[in-house]
Amino acid sequence: QVQLVESGGGLVTTGDSLRLSCKVSGRAFSRFAMGWFRQAPGKEREFLASLTWDGSDTRYGDSVKGRFAISRDSAKTTVYLQMNSLIPEDTAIYYCGAGSPLRMAVPRTVAYWGQGTQVTVSS
Repeated sequence: QVQLVESGGGLVTTGDSLRLSCKVSGRAFSRFAMGWFRQAPGKEREFLASLTWDGSDTRYGDSVKGRFAISRDSAKTTVYLQMNSLIPEDTAIYYCGAGSPLRMAVPRTVAYWGQGTQVTVSS
């Protein structure tokens, strides 16, 4: 069982930066890859980025590569998403998830989800 709690969302202006956090706990959490996803109203959940706890595999979705960065602090069992140069199209609920390292780009395969944190980017 894995528990995930997101934080760090809020209302920002175009061009701002924001860092989201996902606190991870549970007996077997280190067996899973960690990822960040987002879902805007009326749209499918979108893969953004993922990593493994040992740092051997980091992946990004095409829509945010070069602008967002995923990282982790293993001692704090926390995964971060640094978001730079935010634009209104980034407005969504952002979720962290835990799942298979090779399938994280497919949101429907993710085993565990947090409750999400709202990010709103105004123009």
